[in-house]
Amino acid sequence: MTWVRRAAALLVASLLVPAAAAQAEAAGYRYWSFWDRSGDRWTYATQGPAAERPDDGSVQGFRFAVSADSSDADRPRGTADFGSICAKTPAKAGTKRVALVLDFGTKADAPSGETPPATRTVCARVSPEASTAEALAEAAKPLRYDTNTLLCAIAGYPARGCGEQVAADEKPSEKAAPQDDGPSLGLPLGIGVVAVLGGAAFWQARRRRNA
Repeated sequence: MTWVRRAAALLVASLLVPAAAAQAEAAGYRYWSFWDRSGDRWTYATQGPAAERPDDGSVQGFRFAVSADSSDADRPRGTADFGSICAKTPAKAGTKRVALVLDFGTKADAPSGETPPATRTVCARVSPEASTAEALAEAAKPLRYDTNTLLCAIAGYPARGCGEQVAADEKPSEKAAPQDDGPSLGLPLGIGVVAVLGGAAFWQARRRRNA
């Protein structure tokens, strides 16, 4: 094993230990997760709503809850059928319709002092090139974002907070069964490992060129 590989292994290990400790101390984060619907199945979205450009007839969902990562995230609840959601929004030339399921979560997931609204469905009629974020802005104002463009609130809920960490003793005691397909590696750890391996590959290539 080369020194590069050893260094990479040590750095990955150094990331894993703090991550494991953090998971033991914290239950996760309180945030809006984003989902795609295919048939009768929800799948955790692999890109954010600002990057997603759904086709006409798409069904997408948002769920507010406390979760550690995508493998722990709760799906949107309620009806998720395009025909039902958009039945009163007729097709119109030069536009597309996107059905949205907005699940504001449970009281257990809510920030202190707030009560989640009932789950609702809306049909957004937007331009053919519109993103999911634009469809959401059309149908569920007001939205709130933080300085890093993280979606903090839909239809004004919650009134405060944005992706805050939740201690283990604050986490809801009942969580849903494991969710549909989606990336399950925690975001900070995933980015760290990619950075380490990428740096190792760079230095290995440099040594070969200088040999």
